[in-house]
Amino acid sequence: MEYRRLGKSGLKISEICLGTMTFGHGADEAETNRMIHLAWDAGVNFFDTANSYADGESEILLGKALKGRRRDAVIATKFFNPMGPGPNDSGMSRVHIMQAIDDSLKRLQMDYVDLYYIHHVDTQTPLEEMLRALDDLVRQGKVRYTACSNYEAWRLSEALWLSDSLSLERFACYQPQYSLVVRDIEQELVPLCEYKGLGIVVWSPLAGGFLSGKYRPGERAQGGTRSEEGWAYPQRYFAANADETLQTLYDVSEELGYSPAQVALRWVLEQRAITSVIVGARHAGHLRDNLGTAGWQLTEEALQKLNTVSHLPARYPEAMEKNMHERRDSAVKMPLK
Repeated sequence: MEYRRLGKSGLKISEICLGTMTFGHGADEAETNRMIHLAWDAGVNFFDTANSYADGESEILLGKALKGRRRDAVIATKFFNPMGPGPNDSGMSRVHIMQAIDDSLKRLQMDYVDLYYIHHVDTQTPLEEMLRALDDLVRQGKVRYTACSNYEAWRLSEALWLSDSLSLERFACYQPQYSLVVRDIEQELVPLCEYKGLGIVVWSPLAGGFLSGKYRPGERAQGGTRSEEGWAYPQRYFAANADETLQTLYDVSEELGYSPAQVALRWVLEQRAITSVIVGARHAGHLRDNLGTAGWQLTEEALQKLNTVSHLPARYPEAMEKNMHERRDSAVKMPLK
């Protein structure tokens, strides 16, 4: 297992993160314990949950399974989604943040979390209010690092500027959707995270299971999967040529002798600025296959095939300006006055 620094911070996390969205939702306590122990034995030290997963049950099961191992585990959780019927039971207001962290810590049976994400965009609360509340949580010792998920580039940039200008705790990490069939973040968010020194921890690197080997080109639903049940299956974000990409993934998988899931996860991990991928499973068998992503690299030929088939379409202004450095470098003669 490779351990990578989270952005500019000194924190080191495993390149594979165990996601716990299925804990309490498809995976019972016995199965969650098996998966936690399997991941731990494989070198995973990074675990991702959220207060809203299975109405808090995910945090409860994760906390139970990590009893006695807290010191060596890196725990990430999130806030935003409604956790009650009241008008202040969701969002990123100071009131909700202060309540949400205490509730999460109680469910996890922990004194602090290592990484605390704002889960979604809240347009009804000023960014400064959230950032000051998160800064307070770090100073109180309840949170080690702060982060955000699903922010647009401009909003993330504004949050970073506010933190720097007001001397508030700064996001250490960004958590976006990213996979062979959803590569949108490469155009704005990856360059921003690189420039500002944020780690990138990817959710849905298998596109909700689409790239796991269960689906054939042209299929969009499978019995007994998220696609049939209608949760955490991001089909609406897939690129137009997703089926072509899936077929190429199968071809490369066969050539290399690794499963489609392992190849798809490996591709994400070998892209620029990526720190870790979140993998989830309903049972230990699926997780065992995903853990086989560690310890090897794609060949140059395989990487090129996957990059080519899944490349993003040209988009203004990046496409127009991409090679302007060549025009500047070629201007060896100054124009006459």
